[in-house]
Amino acid sequence: MQVTETLSEGLKRGFTITIPAAEIEKKQDARLKEVAASLKLPGFRPGKVPVSIARQRYGAGVRGEVLEQAVSEALRSTLDERGLRPAGQPQVDLVSGQDEGKDLEFKVETEILPEITVPDLSDLSLTRLKAAASDEAIDNVVADFAKRQRSFETITEDRAAVKGDVVSVDFVGKRDGVPFDGGTAEDVNVEIGGEGFIPGFAEQIEGMKAGEEKIITVTFPENYGAEELAGKEATFDIKVRELKKPVDAPIDDELAKKLGFENLEQLRDLVRKQIESEYEQLSRLRIKRELLDALAVKTDFPAPESMVDAEFNQIWQRVEADRKADQLDDEDKGKDEETLRSDYRKIAERRVKLGLLLAEIGRKNAITVTQDELGRAMRAEAMRYQGQEQQVFQFFQNNPQAIESLRGPIFENKVVDYLIELAKVEDKEVTPEELSDIPPADI
Repeated sequence: MQVTETLSEGLKRGFTITIPAAEIEKKQDARLKEVAASLKLPGFRPGKVPVSIARQRYGAGVRGEVLEQAVSEALRSTLDERGLRPAGQPQVDLVSGQDEGKDLEFKVETEILPEITVPDLSDLSLTRLKAAASDEAIDNVVADFAKRQRSFETITEDRAAVKGDVVSVDFVGKRDGVPFDGGTAEDVNVEIGGEGFIPGFAEQIEGMKAGEEKIITVTFPENYGAEELAGKEATFDIKVRELKKPVDAPIDDELAKKLGFENLEQLRDLVRKQIESEYEQLSRLRIKRELLDALAVKTDFPAPESMVDAEFNQIWQRVEADRKADQLDDEDKGKDEETLRSDYRKIAERRVKLGLLLAEIGRKNAITVTQDELGRAMRAEAMRYQGQEQQVFQFFQNNPQAIESLRGPIFENKVVDYLIELAKVEDKEVTPEELSDIPPADI
């Protein structure tokens, strides 16, 4: 095999590789013998089919298989001998070798991973922010439970509906005077000042009395679920049945029992644990962000352009989707496209370099993802699709790439945990508001 380097610019490498025709013919003959030995043809005993017949019937297919295997082995050998790790799928162009008796010659271009030197991590110093679940926070959650268990008392006095009241109404929705599907209902509770109805619906019921009738006009939101109504104007014939006053359930042991707990103390204990769990997740997010910021300063190697391009394209798809939905951050709304692209390309480059550094740290410290960890991740993913768990497991079994998409985050978190253990960590008590005040992510 003859290898000639044709390109060496930064992380880009190119080679022309030639494999003598005799070596290809040898591989092809060996493969044809294997095929002939496995053939079952009329008039021949098993394993006794002549190679000439196998060549006549399957020669072209076997040669293609041999060429593909030879290219793969030669490319792997060339990169291994030079200690090069491709950053993506190499581009291979066949020059010659398709015809019998011709040398196999092909050109290959690839981008390689940079040489990554793990920086000195002995000076890593991090701050872990911690917040306690206050009694007030627990009270607010329990009060919300009580609100969901509320009952309604009929208002007997003769007065108009005001904010906070719940009005029982019958209504008929119409477009151009014709009732539309799904627009008619009876005895529906509408909270004045509440949410869940078309903008302007509840607001126009405010001030009505029991027994009163009224026609109101509303405009459906542009993103309304029913396409035929989205952004359209409609009228509703409203008839008020009665006014009700919501009464929150008392916060006591009976409330807790309705929710499946032994008593109020047990309910509050669960709420405390849930709040603390949320705070722990925020704390980890903050310390991970600080860790990656510290590592970003230490990444002094170039990022492969192909990997940066792929990462940027993923980011930019989300940016464009947010822009179409008018959901860009306020900071981004004032930027032109060139500036936005430049900013997000820097983010893409940072992500690629941090990903490569974390991968190298994990490799050098023998950090791996176990089958048990992958299994737990698959089960957690399946739980997100109630009633379709078996289909989710089958999807993962049939798609190895999907399993790899689970492996990446697990591996990254294990490397992050390793680095946090390695670092000097100072715990700092903060308020929940300070803990939640996370700057915009660029990782």
